[in-house]
Amino acid sequence: MASIQLDRISVSFPVYTARGRSLKTQLLDAAIGGAIRRAPGNRNGTVVEALRDLSLHLKDGDRVGLIGHNGAGKSTLLRVMAGIYEPNRGRVSIQGHAVPLLSKDLGMDPESTGYENIIRRGLYLGLTKKQVRAQLEEIAEFTELGEFLDLPVHTYSDGMRMRLAFAVSTAVSPDILLLDEGIGAGDAAFLKKADERLKAFTERVSIIVLSSHSKALITKICSHALLLQQGKVVEYGEAEAVFTRYQEMSSRARTAAG
Repeated sequence: MASIQLDRISVSFPVYTARGRSLKTQLLDAAIGGAIRRAPGNRNGTVVEALRDLSLHLKDGDRVGLIGHNGAGKSTLLRVMAGIYEPNRGRVSIQGHAVPLLSKDLGMDPESTGYENIIRRGLYLGLTKKQVRAQLEEIAEFTELGEFLDLPVHTYSDGMRMRLAFAVSTAVSPDILLLDEGIGAGDAAFLKKADERLKAFTERVSIIVLSSHSKALITKICSHALLLQQGKVVEYGEAEAVFTRYQEMSSRARTAAG
């Protein structure tokens, strides 16, 4: 049984070049969303608190959207669930095989060829060499990259790298899918094919956590949503209702700023 248990986790990052609470850091506080605090015991030290005292328990069948403005903590939370970030405080317990579809660059080497990176990313996502090799041709065909797969990835465009990363990530059969909405995979024809593959992929996953600004995408995939602001939970509940609350908060913020 797949599950995600986060108990009162906090994640902070030191800002080594900051100098106290200047006007610049106050403006950064408002812009990036993460709360900026002076580090205890260090007069000039500054930390950005990306997540603060956050708890979340998910089980089989849960489809949860992460909502909030840029800097609210969505990406940090996904990376904690993926094991990329370790919280400063709190407890994380993940049961099941989690696959992060967060970035086109995770597990990739720009100096290696497309074929070599299919193997690298597959191993990074938990497949064995035998499993990757068994799916190699299918993955290669899906990318539609043809002879470019024999070239180093640093010669690829962003869209080509995304195709490669997407094809490998969706060849895995995980228990938990951690998904960032940035899946821009190319032209319209390829996007349609990618959407069909993603739909089949998500249907066989036990738990999905999706970060997105899109109400249509959140309500299409997720039954519930978590609204974050400055690293803290504002609301958790039915996806449509939580997204409406987010839109109301954003509208009030724009009115106050104007």
